[in-house]
Amino acid sequence: MENGVVENGVCHKESVNGSHDLWKYENGLDVPSSADHLVVMVHGILGNANDWKFAAEQFVRALPDKVFVHCSERNAAKLTLDGIDVMGERLAEEVLEVIKQAPQLRKISFVAHSVGGLVSRYVIGKLYQPPTCSNAEDSMANDSVESLRGTIGGLEPMNFITVATPHLGSRGNKQVPFLFGVTAFEKAASVIIHWIFRRTGRHLFLTDDDEGKPPLLKRMVEDHYEYPFILALQAFRRRVAYSNVGYDHIVGWRTSSIRRISELPKWEDSLNEKYPHIVYEEQCKADDAEHCEPNSVDDSNSDKVEEELVTGLSRVSWEKVDVSFHSSRLRYAAHSVIQVKDHYMHAEGADVIQHIIDHFLL
Repeated sequence: MENGVVENGVCHKESVNGSHDLWKYENGLDVPSSADHLVVMVHGILGNANDWKFAAEQFVRALPDKVFVHCSERNAAKLTLDGIDVMGERLAEEVLEVIKQAPQLRKISFVAHSVGGLVSRYVIGKLYQPPTCSNAEDSMANDSVESLRGTIGGLEPMNFITVATPHLGSRGNKQVPFLFGVTAFEKAASVIIHWIFRRTGRHLFLTDDDEGKPPLLKRMVEDHYEYPFILALQAFRRRVAYSNVGYDHIVGWRTSSIRRISELPKWEDSLNEKYPHIVYEEQCKADDAEHCEPNSVDDSNSDKVEEELVTGLSRVSWEKVDVSFHSSRLRYAAHSVIQVKDHYMHAEGADVIQHIIDHFLL
């Protein structure tokens, strides 16, 4: 890696393929010393490493000597159109390179925006390593289940955090709000989306058919296809989904919060001065996998595939945090504000980043 640049006590260094690494700078060291927790930040479609610059700096300042932040760049710009699986394979290689270059790392977390959350789910499935026999024996002896969770790239999985991620894809009524919930528009989008977003568009609308396999998003709620995707999610100490309740014209509330229509909560304006845009928080326990069957759906109003995705992802527990920028001057840019993609334009989302940091498990 090239020499780093120090700004306000935070060392920035360009890493593999133009990605950015950040850590607390002290004692003249140009390499991270005691930070043993890797935080991988993953941008969304047509994005780049700079999209997480503000959040990455806040993380390092708030948690000095604790976190080593890596803002991914392997899938920048048009490379985000190559498909969730292709992006996942690239990012997995990138993460392993970072781990190899920083041998002090012991823990790993992901913070991902939009499509980056789907890519991250693919990555952890690929990098998941089941617990070894010795770890299992130790956990049994100590009455602990921690060692039974497996690892991600050889590191202990801690936080898996998504921000405005279309977990249920973009098909279905009002999953892409800018289509206004008009059925004709939504059906047309599923047919032509690949003209604009290529293979990634097919994955988002579940129109992909690779060698007769089910759509990738369906395979990613199972453990018996390419990788153990659900086991990998389950390995993390916590999983969190931040969602915009409205004004996100790219990703709908239902798909980003992994909820059925009937499960969307009623929310009120926040009275919390520290987190003025957090309007609802919910702890969702894991459903019993052995007895968990998709709910029956009304074919005229619901989507059976969407129900399968909700059911599959509900096999693990989730913290769900709902966000509203309805009174913001840039409310129509909620998809970017929630991430603080630009420090100056999207500064109103800073309380969401602070909420992520304050609840981050070290």
